[in-house]
Amino acid sequence: MNRFKTSKFKNTTPKIAKKDEWISNVRAGSFSSQGNHIKASSKLVAFNTEQAGGGVLGVSSVRPGSDGQWTVKQFSCHSDLVTDMDFSPFDESLLATCSGDETVKLWRLCEPEKQQPSSPELTLRPGRGKLELVHFHPTSSGLMAVATSNSPLIWDTSCQDAPLAVLEQHSDQLQSLSWKRDGSLLASSCKDKMLRVFDPRAQLTPVQSAKGLQNNKDSRVLWAKDDFLLTSGFDMMRGREVKLWDGRKLSSSLSSVSLGTSNGLLIPLFDEDTGLLILAGTGDTVVDCFEVSAAEPFLTQVSHCLTDIPTRGVAMVPKLALDVMCCEVMRVLQLTDSCVVPISYHVPRKHSGQEFHDDLYPDTVGTAAAMSAAEWWQGGNKQVEKVSLHPDKQPKTSAAPAKQAPAKKELPGGGRKEDVTRGCSTSSSPLSTPSSSAAPSRSPSSTSGLSSGFAPSPSPSQAAKTIQGLLGPTSKFRHIQGAVMHRDTHVTNLRGLNLTTPGECDGFCVNRERVAVPLAISGGQIAVIERSQPGRLPDTATPTIQNSVNVADFSWDPFNTHCLAVAGDDAKIRLWQVPKGGLTETLTEPELILQGHTEKIYSIKFHPLASGILASSSYDLTVRLWNLDTGDQVMLLTGHQDQIFAMAWSPDGKLLATVCKDGKVRIYDPRQSTAPVQEGPGPEGPRGARVVWVCGGKYLLVSGFDSRSERGLYLFSADSLSSGAVANVQVDVSPSTLIPFYDPDTSLVVLTGKGDTRVHVYEVVPEEPYIIECSSFNSPEPHKGLVFLPKTECNVRDVEVAVGLMLTKASIEPVAFRVPRVKKEFFQDDIYTDTAVWWEPALTASAWLSGINGKHKKISLKPKDMTPVSEAPKEAPVRKYLPSSVYLEEKTDEQKKEELLSAMVAKLGNMDDPLPQESFEGVDDEEWAKYLAQIIVMGAQVVGRAFARALQQEYAASQAAARARSRPGQQSAAASSITGMTLQEAQQILNISKLSPEEIQKNYEHLFKVNDKSVGGSFYLQSKVVRAKERLDEELSIQSQDQEQQTGKNTQT
Repeated sequence: MNRFKTSKFKNTTPKIAKKDEWISNVRAGSFSSQGNHIKASSKLVAFNTEQAGGGVLGVSSVRPGSDGQWTVKQFSCHSDLVTDMDFSPFDESLLATCSGDETVKLWRLCEPEKQQPSSPELTLRPGRGKLELVHFHPTSSGLMAVATSNSPLIWDTSCQDAPLAVLEQHSDQLQSLSWKRDGSLLASSCKDKMLRVFDPRAQLTPVQSAKGLQNNKDSRVLWAKDDFLLTSGFDMMRGREVKLWDGRKLSSSLSSVSLGTSNGLLIPLFDEDTGLLILAGTGDTVVDCFEVSAAEPFLTQVSHCLTDIPTRGVAMVPKLALDVMCCEVMRVLQLTDSCVVPISYHVPRKHSGQEFHDDLYPDTVGTAAAMSAAEWWQGGNKQVEKVSLHPDKQPKTSAAPAKQAPAKKELPGGGRKEDVTRGCSTSSSPLSTPSSSAAPSRSPSSTSGLSSGFAPSPSPSQAAKTIQGLLGPTSKFRHIQGAVMHRDTHVTNLRGLNLTTPGECDGFCVNRERVAVPLAISGGQIAVIERSQPGRLPDTATPTIQNSVNVADFSWDPFNTHCLAVAGDDAKIRLWQVPKGGLTETLTEPELILQGHTEKIYSIKFHPLASGILASSSYDLTVRLWNLDTGDQVMLLTGHQDQIFAMAWSPDGKLLATVCKDGKVRIYDPRQSTAPVQEGPGPEGPRGARVVWVCGGKYLLVSGFDSRSERGLYLFSADSLSSGAVANVQVDVSPSTLIPFYDPDTSLVVLTGKGDTRVHVYEVVPEEPYIIECSSFNSPEPHKGLVFLPKTECNVRDVEVAVGLMLTKASIEPVAFRVPRVKKEFFQDDIYTDTAVWWEPALTASAWLSGINGKHKKISLKPKDMTPVSEAPKEAPVRKYLPSSVYLEEKTDEQKKEELLSAMVAKLGNMDDPLPQESFEGVDDEEWAKYLAQIIVMGAQVVGRAFARALQQEYAASQAAARARSRPGQQSAAASSITGMTLQEAQQILNISKLSPEEIQKNYEHLFKVNDKSVGGSFYLQSKVVRAKERLDEELSIQSQDQEQQTGKNTQT
């Protein structure tokens, strides 16, 4: 929603179903997991139950049966708690589950009235501990994201032995995952308070990350419309809050909403078609609905629904299952302890129930996958075809023919295909869809360079191809980052600023040496601030330029840093000369006054190549060209029918473009004709517009408004204006005109409006899609203007591509736009091409007027001590994961023992200072307790109390073992309890299969020596070896006593 148009969903009303329409006989229970506890397809509902420790799921249908009642069936899924589940977006009967038993299973469910399958279609065994989350990919069949406790995995179910990619490990508990709707990015939230955005096909590390959460309690992340991310969590005071983020720039949130204090987590659900957001807290009796928009206010509350029973979980029903004839735009299923409660959201309409309101139901994503997992992994970016929700146009679903169930088949690496219960329809592949069933099967090595399922480090060429496949053509500046520079560079304590300059004015102007700022003081005064003297301005009055009339527009001469041209309300242009070093006294007399316009002036523009040529536009609907060397008007351009919004010289200085309120874009060749040489349709909105030449002068980029007052960008070919825009992009809704800055070296255009907080960045290319969106920058407060400095002001060592000055209500703050690069020690010659020396004239005014054309010379920005990145030494590719053959090959017992000891040493680490007891060899059992007492004293001195407490436990265990030995007939179980080590563990440590005193002594002596400090071992491992031998000696003693007792009994008999 925004201030210019009312949302059609603002009156959306929740309606809780009657109790006889609830799904009863539910025993949900309460479990600690990261999932939502309930999921729904357009046909079925699955939810957690309390039976078998949470390993049993309940299943019911979205619609009641023929008798008007719901049937609830339960089936056993896992041997441990089911932590999460998800229905395939392309198969309404296919359910994926993950569990604490470290497996992911795919189930093809039947109608609740039928017998549910006893075995899954597919089982994945990642072997990485407890699994927390599972999410199907939104556009590709056979692809899912699975999360362990701290790492996301990308799985292709056609290659079950290993994941496609193992993304960077999180530093703490991973709490949620979310795929972007187009399937290109994966977002995660973590207990370490960090938000991360992954591009799995490009790199294993995040492309964006930021500390976005204030509390380490449970959180959720969810992709909303466009590039927005939603997070729900807790603030520093443990109050629940929801934040909206720009997924391309996570440095600060766009908006936030606080929802009171409660211990229950807020579960977010988002409907892409309507922009409605559902927020339900676990343990709460409230379900809130908000509308998410792309402009302020970003989050607007729509409804506040009070329920009868506390919430355990919530799920959203797919759009194809809604009653569209009754204007039902959304349906939520609330899971409680004993039932599932449907909550429908309706938009009140007059003819509800009789007509289909197509404005409420845009085409929604269909149920046919756009591509296979292999195509996606290779860089495909196809989107799911959309379908209509009109009852007469909805796709007809037909039941798949039942096939003979295959026998169970074990797959390498833990994957397993299993049979299903008879009577349930199956398909040839666990995730087959009409679009993917015909796709050829693939192996990891044939699709993306994978070896045995493990993702290698991509080469630069592979990475480039992968990135090009994301979202169509992408920009190397896609992740550009804007940042306000250090406060030491700011100019503060600005007073009396004129914040109401005309829309055709940029608000202030800057060159390499100084800044000119208009003041809200009578007489049109202008403050001039030296850039070499940042800091706080004095509270006393400072010298100014006394223009005598209000300032309409002003601009520095690009070839003379001391010359300032000022256009006033009196239709005159005054040229002021600022002395070297800045103003020391108020200037009241201009060096030159240009007169000719009959009405107020709109804007002025200096020629980009010729010194002394100035263009001005006025309310008299003319554009006049001036020769500053003589002070004369040299040309008068006509043809405009209304207010002239903006002007722009072409890069070669031959042509002049204008955009007008009459809806026309015009191009003039001033030296050939006073009438436009080309004319074409421009933006429809009358609010304002700007124009700039791009792509070497081949195109014109116009920022303006459409007929609905939405801001947009329009690209015109300079050779055929009459053909209209070749491309356009809708940006947002705001009353101020977007002011563009174009960098010809990078083809980046930076846009923002007066009073905005967001700075938009786009790359303009001369072929489709023409306009590529990059990351935007958000300022902490509304700014009054943003102008840019010459390219030589950029710090190439920090990969700065643009540096601007941002005017706020009381300060001027430098803003640097940087491109993230890994090898910043090299000069990024792919970004920094030779730049034009546009601050030096190529022509004089008289030469240009006589028809001569010129061209700026160019210079390189490369420092002498930097090497171009194109000449950087090539790094050998590093395999991030070993091939599975390393893990699958058979190893001898000796190899296993050495690997075990090496791993233990690596984890425990070694102390640098040797201890006296580390040189002991062949310690007798009787002396062990005495040595332990000595070790406790030495350990406390070396490593502190923690090590001392551990060794005290060793001493206590040895004392208990000694007491146990004094009691003949003590059983083996008691010995294990006393020593703290089982017989099996002792045998594994000494690599003993049979209790032979000779073999025990032999292995003991060997392991004690190899773990000596002098050969890289550690005393801790030596102590384990000693305790293992002590346990085995105890077992031999027990067996010997048993034999003696048995012999004595036989003798007596």
